[in-house]
Amino acid sequence: MWTSNHSSLEGFVLLGFSDRLWLEKPLFVIFLVAYIFALFGNISIILVSRLDPQLNSPMYFFVSNLSLLDLCYTTSTVPQMLVNLWGPEKTISYGGCVAQLYIFLALGSTECILLAIMAFDRYAAICKPLHYPVIMNQRRCVHMAAGTWFSGFANSLVQSTLTVVVPRCGRKVVDHFFCEVPALLKLACTDTHVNEAELNVLGALLLLVPLTLILGTYGFIAQAVMKIRSAESRSKAFNTCASHLLVVSMFYFTAISMYVQPPSSYSHDRGKIMALFYGIVTPTLNPFIYTLRNKDVKAALRRALTKEFWVKAR
Repeated sequence: MWTSNHSSLEGFVLLGFSDRLWLEKPLFVIFLVAYIFALFGNISIILVSRLDPQLNSPMYFFVSNLSLLDLCYTTSTVPQMLVNLWGPEKTISYGGCVAQLYIFLALGSTECILLAIMAFDRYAAICKPLHYPVIMNQRRCVHMAAGTWFSGFANSLVQSTLTVVVPRCGRKVVDHFFCEVPALLKLACTDTHVNEAELNVLGALLLLVPLTLILGTYGFIAQAVMKIRSAESRSKAFNTCASHLLVVSMFYFTAISMYVQPPSSYSHDRGKIMALFYGIVTPTLNPFIYTLRNKDVKAALRRALTKEFWVKAR
């Protein structure tokens, strides 16, 4: 046992797309461009949300948290992926793999809870407009955001530990392009049913419970929006909620298809496609979804291009 565990500490080989070598260079270019767009989009949202006084509201506070989360999300996997796609070496150190697993899980867990809190924020704004400043005061927003990040990292500590301690008997070839729970459990040389059950319970709690709350919240929001008499106010409420619902749909659909299933039934090709979607596509598109469908953010970005904006921000 000591020998097998010791050999696993030497690192892992990430196969990625090694079985389709002709894809590696085109994918390198695509992922690099997507990563640049993700960096640019999310950093822009964070800066504008923090510096523009007209975006000083709970909604944009949580949007900036989502952008920070997506920024870290892509950075935890894409640079290593680009290195592996460009060169012949497909390895990652044991410490690097564990760190990547923990950070990626933590950020994904945090996003699950954060999206539910953002839905509650929309509920309070639309269904309880008179009490909104009291319900979502600055101190409460900070506490909710801090609790979200803490819960995500605490959950990741449990899930990543359950994954890492599974004996692998020297197996170190991971059929994936980064270290993820289902792919690593595939290396196990012992029965993993208990680990799978524990991970499935945690995955279901973290994914299905917030999703249920989000759907229930939007049920109340829909009822409230239908009672709004002003067509302009109704359209603004719909556009704000539509952006959030689109982000929720993209994230939860792919995450549930990956984590609420037994890892023993894990399909490598399907897993890679799903991971690409919620690991790269979604974080890249999120800032553009919020920008393109939101007049306030578009106006703030236009103001940010002027010299006066940065003079006032100092």
